[in-house]
Amino acid sequence: MREYFRKFSVRKIVLAVADCFLITVSALIANFALSVFEKAVPNSEVLISMVCGSICCLLTLMICGAYKIMWRYFNGKDYLTCLEGIVLGMFMSCIVIGVLKHEVQIIYTLLHGSVSLIAICLFRYLFKSTFITLSKTDKTNSSAKRTLIVGGGRACEIILKEIRHAEEEHRSYSNAYEPVCIVDDSTAKIGKTIDGVPVVGNTSDISKYVEQYKIEQIIFAIPSCLEEERKRILDVCSAAKVPIKMIPFIGNLIFENDTVELMKQIRDIKVEDLLGRDPVKFDNKDIKEFIYGKVCLVTGGGGSIGSELVRQIAKYSPKQIIIVDIYENNAYEIQQELVMEYGDKLNLVTLIASVRDYFRINQIFERYKPQIVFHAAAHKHVPLMEVSPMEAIKNNVVGTFNVATIADFHKVEKFVMISTDKAVNPTNVMGASKRCCEMIIQYISQQKETTTDFVTTRFGNVLGSNGSVIPLFKKQIEQGKPVTVTHPDIIRYFMTIPEAVSLVMEAAAIAHGGEIFVLDMGKPVKIVTLAENLIRMYGKIPYKDVQIQFTGLRPGEKIKEELLMNEEGLKKTSNKLIFIGNQIEIDSDKFIVQLHKLKSAAAENDEATAVNALHEIVPTFTTPEEFNKHEFAKKDSPEIENKKLSPVL
Repeated sequence: MREYFRKFSVRKIVLAVADCFLITVSALIANFALSVFEKAVPNSEVLISMVCGSICCLLTLMICGAYKIMWRYFNGKDYLTCLEGIVLGMFMSCIVIGVLKHEVQIIYTLLHGSVSLIAICLFRYLFKSTFITLSKTDKTNSSAKRTLIVGGGRACEIILKEIRHAEEEHRSYSNAYEPVCIVDDSTAKIGKTIDGVPVVGNTSDISKYVEQYKIEQIIFAIPSCLEEERKRILDVCSAAKVPIKMIPFIGNLIFENDTVELMKQIRDIKVEDLLGRDPVKFDNKDIKEFIYGKVCLVTGGGGSIGSELVRQIAKYSPKQIIIVDIYENNAYEIQQELVMEYGDKLNLVTLIASVRDYFRINQIFERYKPQIVFHAAAHKHVPLMEVSPMEAIKNNVVGTFNVATIADFHKVEKFVMISTDKAVNPTNVMGASKRCCEMIIQYISQQKETTTDFVTTRFGNVLGSNGSVIPLFKKQIEQGKPVTVTHPDIIRYFMTIPEAVSLVMEAAAIAHGGEIFVLDMGKPVKIVTLAENLIRMYGKIPYKDVQIQFTGLRPGEKIKEELLMNEEGLKKTSNKLIFIGNQIEIDSDKFIVQLHKLKSAAAENDEATAVNALHEIVPTFTTPEEFNKHEFAKKDSPEIENKKLSPVL
């Protein structure tokens, strides 16, 4: 009975019936008061007044919006709505009584209206108090959290209606949200109500309203918000120290039969929502035409990037997918995921092999004859590769040379190598090895006899990938430990795994050979800011509830990363956020001699010779101390921070 009584539609009917009863009783009270002074009106006139007054007042109260407001949110302005409704209702009642040719008693009508107004307002006040008490006593049986909604637009209206319908239909999320207030930057909306929930102020005061209304969670309900404004609002929300949930971007909303259910699509805020830009959109048509009916091979297919590549390739109906990985657990995991999703519809081959083994890789190419190769296999962890530089050279440099030359020999249509921003002016062995890989790809693409289109894709840190800083931060927060950041000034470019993989796919689709594709990743992000926002997302206060410790830069680590070398210009592509770095001519004779020296030193595990050879091949390979000293020296320069890519037209 209690749950039925709490339904909003039922409560509106109860409120209307109560108002009708109060208006009727008020007529009797008013006439009784007049009888004391011997000014009572005839009973027949009282009866007509009861009927006309009740009908007219109910109608005007409804028109004025007295029944659109959920009683738990009644405030002073809403009581004025009752005043408007009663005054208009009594005036209309007098007109109707006059039309019926009955005498209108002015004093009686004024007293009747006054008593009705007092009774209706008092009833609402008592009802509000009773409902709040009822809600509190039922708190142990309900998981509903007091919710602030950011944005008073169409999405907010849909959310409120869905919550109300969920209460009526006992849906799973009916007890998850208790809308308390709305904030919106439109001054025209402030002070009004949306489906009974008040718009209390603008987004800059979110923290104040969270404290004032004892808010337990926030829903960000502006799916079409521009990136800079969204970043600003989410920063304010994260500072409010309560969990944040989001409506997906308008382009990512799921519609069923031309309708959208937002409550099913509300999700927890993700760190990428705080990066200050929209997810990059790619031309799926080009990618589909490129992949459809082709044999695609992915090295490192079990890794974070490789497995997402495999997932996206599978969507475009390839003839066959070949996963090559040395780590069988990851390879098995993505294999089983695809088998469960596609069954026999997908021709999938999973092979355990190392890119270091030239003859094994050649055997795979001879047997399966791939048409498109995505080379994602690599060691990527900077500090670990500083300790074991031979492994970075063997796996990254030698592995890339093996797969690329074999692909060229077997006349593969396209070969796509995945690089990193750490290859630009590298300060560590891992970055230098990846720059050497880029040079290998350009070297082979420059050979006149090659028929394969070789292309490199370069991007920054990938959120959620193996070794990403975000999972580490989350684990530290959840375990109650301090969050560790290497340096307060360290900044990085970030992108999501789907973005990174979509870049690779798009680059492969539009490549003609020899290009280095670079993604405009927006403004770089301070790692300490990322950590602070993540702490706030857990509803905690940085440096108070969760400490942030600065541990110092790790071996080989830069204070900032770059996406472009000094000698590389940028050209636009059909995608406004993807650019092509100018090709740098490789001295083939000199390069192949240096590469042979590097491979020989690595094969003999001669670390000193190998690292020196890597310095010779990659002239921009410098020490982190030298690079960071230079960056700290120009730290105060206004153009160093937050610099975006400038394309050459």
